Amino acid sequence: MKNNSLNGLLPDSLGNLVDLRILVLSHNKFSGEVPDLRGLTNLQVLELGGNSLGPEFPRIPHRIISIVLRENKFTNGLPQELHSFYQLQKLDIALNRFVGPFPTSILSLPSITHLDINGNRFTGLLSEDLACNPGFQFVDLSANLLTGKLPECLVSSKARNVVYDGNCLTTNDGNEIKNQKPISFCRTEALAVGIVPRTHKTSKWSKVALALGITGGILLIGVAFLILWRVHGKKGSKKPPARVIEDNVSSSYSSKLLSDARYVTRVMKLGTLGIPAYHAFSLEELEEATNGFNTSTFLGELGSHGQLYRGRLKDGSYVAIQCLKMKRNHSTQTFTRHIELISKLRHQHLVSALGHCFEFYLDDSSVSRLFLVFEYIPNGTLRDWISGRDGGETLSWSRRIAAAIGIVKGIQFLHTGILPRVFSGSLKITDVLLDQSFVAKISCYNLPFLAENIEKDGVQSYFKSFKEPNRVKTRHPEKVDVYDFGVILLEIISGRPICTQKEVECLKEEFQSRMIADDGSMREMVDPIVRDRCSDQSLMTMMEVCIKCLVDDPGERPSVEDMLWNLQFAAQVQDAWNSSHGSPVSSSQPAIRQ
Repeated sequence: MKNNSLNGLLPDSLGNLVDLRILVLSHNKFSGEVPDLRGLTNLQVLELGGNSLGPEFPRIPHRIISIVLRENKFTNGLPQELHSFYQLQKLDIALNRFVGPFPTSILSLPSITHLDINGNRFTGLLSEDLACNPGFQFVDLSANLLTGKLPECLVSSKARNVVYDGNCLTTNDGNEIKNQKPISFCRTEALAVGIVPRTHKTSKWSKVALALGITGGILLIGVAFLILWRVHGKKGSKKPPARVIEDNVSSSYSSKLLSDARYVTRVMKLGTLGIPAYHAFSLEELEEATNGFNTSTFLGELGSHGQLYRGRLKDGSYVAIQCLKMKRNHSTQTFTRHIELISKLRHQHLVSALGHCFEFYLDDSSVSRLFLVFEYIPNGTLRDWISGRDGGETLSWSRRIAAAIGIVKGIQFLHTGILPRVFSGSLKITDVLLDQSFVAKISCYNLPFLAENIEKDGVQSYFKSFKEPNRVKTRHPEKVDVYDFGVILLEIISGRPICTQKEVECLKEEFQSRMIADDGSMREMVDPIVRDRCSDQSLMTMMEVCIKCLVDDPGERPSVEDMLWNLQFAAQVQDAWNSSHGSPVSSSQPAIRQ
């Protein structure tokens, strides 16, 4: 029905044409919002160009192949789910009024060959290492507010046309590109298009500028600092009311990462872990989620730089919101690649980041605070369920082994499943959280990317750990995490809270002497709550792994793979023992302390 003079609103009944495959209404005079078309599961082609439709991006099925919305009045940002349109071949949204960060994950959609975003107000920082679909035939990024470096995949693309004039891009060596505007122009314009309307009095939280990042990341360079229950800082600003800058963080793995990483599975490649996509949060969203950062939502503080709040998003889900106070003179570009790494730390046994936003001063555009939003883990720490609850519930022996296996799997992913590799160096039992299914999740990776950018005295409190021999001098950084895991095993087995290095050494020696004696006395070292509910073989295996992890020479400690194999063996023999002894305690349920 294209090229007519049809006008008015599109009828909602369009959403009922379930067998419709092609809907072409281009070059008419339609206005208003596009009806919800998600029920058209057979829809492959949607062409609505040359009308006055908007402002919301249409709600359409994920299996669509071609979307043409050019020359309309769409004004808001692109939806998060667009990065999952794996069959999308053509996306033409040129000459609209789209604002906000450009989701670079679109560039690497597996089927995309034609992309045109010309003439909008997209912001964001591009990187030369972004991944692109090698089948691209046409790309037009021109006349937006994009900054950063032109992606190498576009420079070397075989596409017939790659256009990017009218942005603020530079070459990979930092030189200016022809037909580009000065970066100051894009920054100023980004502030202009990013103003968030307010209906209430500006609060003290809004007196500094906020820079937002969006879904995902491509290049995993630099090492990041992520501490779920440890980082958040407050700093009142004397600057003018904030304006919003929306910054870009991409959401897919680079081809080099996928080829080099040893354990990146298909699930990780597709990012389908059942966790919401990483995206930007506005300060208004965080204020609303925490009722203005009300004290009733405050969860904890560490030192003078870390605060944590619990928030509830509009969809009803709970999140943990933290903030890190930064030194001045650091722009959002300083942190972009590190945020990309944070966005990729997705694993069943890691507490995952859901998004972030920057806050910065308008006078020099330096970052004042970095907000990080994480999934909220409701069941507290592993210590709470082993040695921290007097007269309360504790974990069964089987569940303790399962928690230990989960920790090792999380460590294995950090060491080998992602590039660059991540070594914690200060893992503690209080850094391991349990979700509603009692699955262990590591919440503190101690990634030091922000360590250089916060006050020194604040950093020190974040990096406290057991100082085992050769921690500083070791050439085996992965073995530092192995040692820390050994300390966690001591507490898992004994049920005693361990807080000093002296306690570690004493308990380690006692374990060794009981095992050497081979007179059955090693069982006396086990938490009395589960002492009679563990098999000899599983107990012996757990204690052996523990002692080997605590060896003074880092080179003599076991590999993560060896630890995992032995712990899984301990779980198997314990399951067999439970079956043969008719254990009343399910391996999937916590035991009750009597």
